[in-house]
Amino acid sequence: MARSVHTITIPSATRYLEDVRRFVRRHATRAEFSVETVNALQLAVDEACANVIEHAYGGVESNSIDVDVVVKRDCLTVRIRDEGEPFIDAAYREPDIFEYASKKKSGGFGVHLMRKLADRVEYRSRGKSNICCLTMYRQDAPQKNR
Repeated sequence: MARSVHTITIPSATRYLEDVRRFVRRHATRAEFSVETVNALQLAVDEACANVIEHAYGGVESNSIDVDVVVKRDCLTVRIRDEGEPFIDAAYREPDIFEYASKKKSGGFGVHLMRKLADRVEYRSRGKSNICCLTMYRQDAPQKNR
């Protein structure tokens, strides 16, 4: 399978997350990824975009988010680009599920969930751009890094 790239740009508002989920599903399904992989990828991408909306852009809807689906022979990567506040991966701490439950806290599990669902999650900032890459490998691909 030849490499292909598909792009969608959405406003930074949660009401557009369904558009992103459909976009990811369409291209991952066409690339013949399993239903289980497509579902996991959709959820991980939804969490990543919701984090951009809430944390990078602070809920301001006048910004945009670019989402690329990059299909390769052995994997599919979704790149999410924004120009908001960067996510500092080195400062991230896994949430304590028991502490959250005892204090009846909600939220705060997006990054944890993304890392559990995707085979590889990478963050980087370049200039004003932040990029989150979520990669799923084909089941027969040798490289899986969670």
